[in-house]
Amino acid sequence: MAENSKQRKIKDLIRLFQETEDGAYHFFDIEEIENLYNYFTDRSYYNRALKICNIGIDLYPFSVDMILLKSQALMNMERYKQAYEFLEKAIVIQPNDPELLIMKANILSLQERYLEAVEVLHDALYHSSSKDDIYFQIGLAYQNNNDFPAAITAYKKAVEENLEHDGALYELAYCLDITGALEDSLDYYQKFIDSDPYSHLGWYNLGIIFHKLGRNEEAVSSYQYAILIREDFSSAYFNLGNAYMSMGRFSKALDSYQKTAELEGPSAETHFSIGEAYENLSHLDLGLKYYRKAFKLDNFYDEAAFGIGSCLLKQERWYEAIHFFNKAIKLNPDSERYWAALAEAEYKVGNLISSLEAYKNAAELGPENIDVWLMWSYLYYEQGDYLKCLELIKNGLEENPTEPRLYYRSVAYFIAAGKYKEGLAYLENGLILDFEKHRELFEFYPNLQNQKALLKIIDQYRPENK
Repeated sequence: MAENSKQRKIKDLIRLFQETEDGAYHFFDIEEIENLYNYFTDRSYYNRALKICNIGIDLYPFSVDMILLKSQALMNMERYKQAYEFLEKAIVIQPNDPELLIMKANILSLQERYLEAVEVLHDALYHSSSKDDIYFQIGLAYQNNNDFPAAITAYKKAVEENLEHDGALYELAYCLDITGALEDSLDYYQKFIDSDPYSHLGWYNLGIIFHKLGRNEEAVSSYQYAILIREDFSSAYFNLGNAYMSMGRFSKALDSYQKTAELEGPSAETHFSIGEAYENLSHLDLGLKYYRKAFKLDNFYDEAAFGIGSCLLKQERWYEAIHFFNKAIKLNPDSERYWAALAEAEYKVGNLISSLEAYKNAAELGPENIDVWLMWSYLYYEQGDYLKCLELIKNGLEENPTEPRLYYRSVAYFIAAGKYKEGLAYLENGLILDFEKHRELFEFYPNLQNQKALLKIIDQYRPENK
């Protein structure tokens, strides 16, 4: 009933707005203007959003809310110069309003005038009680300007103002990681615990750093301390699940994610993580169930669509898998993993041309993915086109010149093509790089175990014979 009432209200407002477009006069209060603005913006009706903002400015010329709304409308239309000039006039009237200054900084950042944005944000610091948010904005401006040390300083100030500022904590860890300073920053995070050993947030943030460093046992301990201090700390349960997933302890991860859902209620991210845990535990029906729940809550969640496809692929439901891989690719066409999975599914149903095209896209997006080169070339090998599969492996080696698996596969293709001499040369390269992986050659081409010349070369490189 409440939803129907809300819909009726917005319909009435739209009707009144349309009448103003035809020349009628209607008075709108600020909340009504904001509701219409949000309605039009959500649907990308930017011209209409700007029109309602102009009506708002006429009715409330000194309202900061209306000034910010019109500036945002102009920014949405990428009319940055007009947005800037409009704000400047308002700032002359209200020079100490932090919201106007922050909006001005946002416009400067969109114009890539990052250092000017920083200056404006420093002015805003003197007039705002939300210093953590402003330090965070300063950090983003420096980060966009590729000044990571300055960004780190700003994010640290944001965290010192508010230890619960998730955005600052996330970007701080990212910048520390980018600059290779993550390990050295442990002392910085440790000081929060030293000053207050019962700080659940201190332990939680320490866990995040340990996880980023790949020190998952220590991350688990840190998250568990945070949960001991605060039993309903849902974020700690969720990140504990992530640490367990990285360790391959999927049952433990599942327990942690389920506890998160119990505390927070349903969310796309938590449902996705539960689905991923179930998939890794080979409970594919349950994995599907939770991936579907995640995708239902967020239709733009490409990983959830891919998760559905992944479970369907494992259940040999090829056509259904193709449908969801295509959905994932439509949402995120730059994932080599999605293209590779689509290629596999297309191959399973006999769509060779579609499979080859998908592998081509996967290789272009992720040339470091060795499995893509192996599978893509194998399709040509199956067709007896040995020159083409050798060409692809050569391309893969140009991208990954020290990858032994590509050398060993080359051996099989050369020998299949009757080029034994070239095959033996590539065999030596593979043996030098990784002797043990030569077993993959025999798994792919078992008949090679009868080739005496080949076995003789392998024996020469055997570690105990060196």
